[in-house]
Amino acid sequence: MLDIPAFRAALLAWYDAQARDLPWRTGPAAGKAGARSDPYRVWLSEVMLQQTTVPHAAPYFLSFTQRWPTVSDLAAVEDGELMAAWAGLGYYARARNLLACARAVAAEHGGVFPDTEEALRALPGVGAYTAAAVAAIAFDRPANVVDGNVERVMARLFAVEDPVPDAKPELKRLAGDLVTADRPGDWAQALMDLGATVCRPKQPLCDRCPVRPWCEGFRTGAPETYPRKLKKADRPHRHGVAYVLTRGEATALVRRPPKGLLGGMLGLPTSDWRDRPWSDAEATEVAPVAGAWRDLGTVDHVFTHFSLTLRVLRAESNGEGDFVWTAPDGLAALPSVFLKAAKAGRDRLV
Repeated sequence: MLDIPAFRAALLAWYDAQARDLPWRTGPAAGKAGARSDPYRVWLSEVMLQQTTVPHAAPYFLSFTQRWPTVSDLAAVEDGELMAAWAGLGYYARARNLLACARAVAAEHGGVFPDTEEALRALPGVGAYTAAAVAAIAFDRPANVVDGNVERVMARLFAVEDPVPDAKPELKRLAGDLVTADRPGDWAQALMDLGATVCRPKQPLCDRCPVRPWCEGFRTGAPETYPRKLKKADRPHRHGVAYVLTRGEATALVRRPPKGLLGGMLGLPTSDWRDRPWSDAEATEVAPVAGAWRDLGTVDHVFTHFSLTLRVLRAESNGEGDFVWTAPDGLAALPSVFLKAAKAGRDRLV
C-alpha cells in the first residue's frame, strides 16, 4: 500500500531542490516567497508543449511573449501573422485554437483567465488536460494534471499491466488519488519533471529517483518496460504533388483553407494527397497554372497519422493566377513540409 504522505513529501522535497528552470515557470522558491504564475504564460506554454519538446518550444515561447506580452495583445493579432509566428511548431490546429481562446478571454473575460477547471474548459480549444494544468499551476487549484510523463510515472509506480491507450483511465485515476490541496501547482510540475528528467521513457535513472522506495516497477527489475504498449499499426502513406512556381526570385504561395491539416497556413500549391502516386499527365492536369513544368524529384515528410511523398514540379510564372509572391527569406516561415519542397524546387534546378 502506497504511503501517500511520505511519497508526496519525498517528491516535493526533490522538486524544491531539482526543479527545472523554464521560462514560463515560477519556481518553488519564488512560489514560497509569494510569487504567482501568470495564467497567460502557463496556458501559452501548455499549448506549445503539446506534441513538442521543451527545447523546441522555449524559443517560440520567448518570441511570443516578447511580441505579445498579454493575452489581450495576442487576441488582437491577425490570423496570418499568428500562423507565420507559429510555423515550425506543427499541429497547426493548436494555433487556430490559441487565437480563438485568446479572443474569448479578451472579449468575454476582460483579458483575465477564469480560475476554475470548469470555466477554463468552456474556453475554445481548451481541453481537460490544459484546463487542469492552468488551474493547478496558475491558480493552485487541486487539479489532476496528467500528461505523458505523469502516465509513465504512474504506470511504473503501480506496475500497471494493461497497455496504453487502454490503461489511460486507470493511470489518470491513480494520479488523481495523489492530488491534495497542499501545493497542487508544485505537485503537478514535480510529477512532470520526474517523468521528464528521471523516469525517462528509455533508460530511467532509478538510482536518482526520490520515490524509488515506493515503485513497483523498479521492484520488477524492468521498469523501462512500463507502460505496456500495444503494437503500433502501420502508418498510412500518401502521395501528392507540390508546385514551385517562380517569378524571378519570388515563389508563389497560396493560403490553405481554414479547416483541415495546416489550415489557414501559407503553403505551396499542391494536388490532393491520396493513396497512389500521381502520373505525369495527372500532375500537369491539376497544376495551378499551365506551364512548362519540370520534375525535380520527390521529398518525404512524416505527419502524426500518415507519411507523405511529394513530387516537386517547378515552372516559371506566365503571369496567371492569384498568388502570394514571397521572397526567398520569407519561405522560412512555411510549414516544414512545404519548406522542404520549396528548397528542393529551387536548389535542384540546374
